[in-house]
Amino acid sequence: MARKYFGTDGIRGLTNQGAMTPEMVMRVGQAAGAHFLNGGHKHRVLIGKDTRLSGYMMEQALTAGFTSVGMDVVQVGPMPTPAVAMLTRSMRADLGVMISASHNPYQDNGIKLFGPDGYKLSDADEAAIEARLEGPVTLAEPAAIGRARRIDDARGRYIHHAKSTFPEALRLDGLRVVIDCAHGAAYRVAPEALWELGAEVIKLGVEPNGFNINDGVGSTHPATLAARVKEARADVGIALDGDADRLIVVDEKGATVDGDQLMAVMAASGHAAGTLRGGGIVATVMSNMGLERYLQTLGLTLARAKVGDRYVLEMMREGGFNVGGEQSGHLIMTDHGTTGDGLVAALQVLAVLVETGEPASKALNRFKPFPQLLKNVRYAKGAPLEDAGVQAAIAAEEGKLAGNGRLLIRKSGTEPLIRVMAEGEDAAQVRASVEAVCAAVRAVV
Repeated sequence: MARKYFGTDGIRGLTNQGAMTPEMVMRVGQAAGAHFLNGGHKHRVLIGKDTRLSGYMMEQALTAGFTSVGMDVVQVGPMPTPAVAMLTRSMRADLGVMISASHNPYQDNGIKLFGPDGYKLSDADEAAIEARLEGPVTLAEPAAIGRARRIDDARGRYIHHAKSTFPEALRLDGLRVVIDCAHGAAYRVAPEALWELGAEVIKLGVEPNGFNINDGVGSTHPATLAARVKEARADVGIALDGDADRLIVVDEKGATVDGDQLMAVMAASGHAAGTLRGGGIVATVMSNMGLERYLQTLGLTLARAKVGDRYVLEMMREGGFNVGGEQSGHLIMTDHGTTGDGLVAALQVLAVLVETGEPASKALNRFKPFPQLLKNVRYAKGAPLEDAGVQAAIAAEEGKLAGNGRLLIRKSGTEPLIRVMAEGEDAAQVRASVEAVCAAVRAVV
């Protein structure tokens, strides 16, 4: 059955519309709280958020929902998504909630849910919560209403956790690092962690005002970071997204290093150290064929999951892998956490730079990517991919790419977009195939 509220990464939408109204957000708190009420212990939910203006409203609405069904609430304020996952598990909470729309602009917001083990909820859990959203609410008796409190040391706990993943024998002394926090959730914790490990830190995107999250900064706008890296003559630049579960790196020359190259670095480093498990890594269908070819030279495999870091993680757990991620920069290292963590991933990359002594442009450039092009077509309603003309165009272009490339078309799980991606050895054919399919989709939307 199709899900009505949950997408590939929780519930997301335009603030004060649809599922993102205060009334609906409160119901999400009630439904999720009721789903996780089990056993005789006092139940607890931990709530974090990023820096967008609507986070205050949603935090209070969720708190009202959870407390009304009998759950205690712990609020930690602006914190990265991976910090919420880590704190949920370490504080023995029954549920963790991150209020964020990730890399989206401030007008959007969303709700990401974590179970008591710190992992994102399964499809079954999300389906059960959706069913409760459509039904009546059972409120707690007056004496059983939950309490809410805010804790002040969450930032220090997460910084300590992040630093503990960095090799104890190494330091970042002498490394000049530009850190772009996208005016988002990591605006305090990321610079502090890097400084405590000895780096010379140049900060960017650390002045949130409720409106500027992801606005021209962060992992989706690496040009801003690249300019600052070259201006400051830094060794490397690190860009996080609004909730800091995504990482993009810029080398000392200003060139962008995406998630595929970073996964190649982590795979090679782990393989050499004997710590890589599963015989390879897990990526998504979007990852470049060049990554796959590079891993083959190391005797490693690339397992491909559906788009979405939750699906990458599911495949990692099923296959015993400990490294995986997405081209977009969601990087998951299960030795260090239960979800993508931009800061922790950045520290592993910096460790490679320190250990090799090589400039980022060399150490982080492991393979030559196949020409790849991704374009989005926005639509208002309907199912464009079911149109006969669109299907015929897709089949025709798949035939042209057969043997030396591939075509991938999918509907976005978070926005009303059709994503059209092609890659192959012939850049001109790749572009022609993408344009042909996009034209067919536009004709029906």
